[in-house]
Amino acid sequence: MAEPKKILKNCKFMVEKKMKFREFLLATGTKFLLGKDKEQNEALVKSFIGKNNFILHTASPGSPFCVIEKMIFKGDVHAAAVVCARYSQDWRDNKKDIIVNVFTGKDVYKSKIMPIGTFGVKKQKKIIVKKKEILEFEKSK
Repeated sequence: MAEPKKILKNCKFMVEKKMKFREFLLATGTKFLLGKDKEQNEALVKSFIGKNNFILHTASPGSPFCVIEKMIFKGDVHAAAVVCARYSQDWRDNKKDIIVNVFTGKDVYKSKIMPIGTFGVKKQKKIIVKKKEILEFEKSK
């Protein structure tokens, strides 16, 4: 298994005008998507509700939802968490370690009273992304 630091150094950032979401491809071949705003987060998560894909979001509000389309290595979840943390408002405002929640599409639900871009999660795990890891990712872009 590759270490998250090595994976992130080889991370490619791809954006095309036709693409709806931010798309990342790790050196391992793992692809993941990030929403850019609440409308895109809504569309992205709705398309993966009930599926086994890993979904990530910071513990604090104001972050992109990140969906791993197909995970190849266990370290890919941590690498995706670093990217999710980097694009969060918590990072923008505080520049400190960020807590990222990890769950699957099967754990996500949406009720009619929830505002756009908001979802409920039945069970989740937490990853603490260190400030140093985010800074390393920013340098590698």
